[in-house]
Amino acid sequence: MNAIEPFYPHESDSRIMMEKDKVEVTNWTDDLEYINEELDYLIDIEERMLHNTQLYQQLKEIKKENKSQIGTLQNHGSNMRHIVECDTVQCDAFYLHKHEKNRLVYLEHIRRYRTLKRMVLSQILLNVRS
Repeated sequence: MNAIEPFYPHESDSRIMMEKDKVEVTNWTDDLEYINEELDYLIDIEERMLHNTQLYQQLKEIKKENKSQIGTLQNHGSNMRHIVECDTVQCDAFYLHKHEKNRLVYLEHIRRYRTLKRMVLSQILLNVRS
């Protein structure tokens, strides 16, 4: 997790929000990088233990989506520097809308990943009991 500098009373609300959003995007990206590592393990487990073609395909697909999401968030993070140049409410609203859209996509991706991970773990338990 990145250290964040403290905010000071003289800083504008928009600057504070921009910094918080940048940290949030960095945290999302870090989470997805970790999930990428977990997916490598889950795919390996599936290949060695489960031999479930459908589960394997789902893992490969979510790994592909995960990599794509990382790229999208990295791009979004680098584009956030343009927020400073905003001088209209419409410009601010554009970046806010884009950030919220990325938040929703990220959260949905995490939900789907967790569901798939639970499926893999339950399959492992079923195989151990057999």
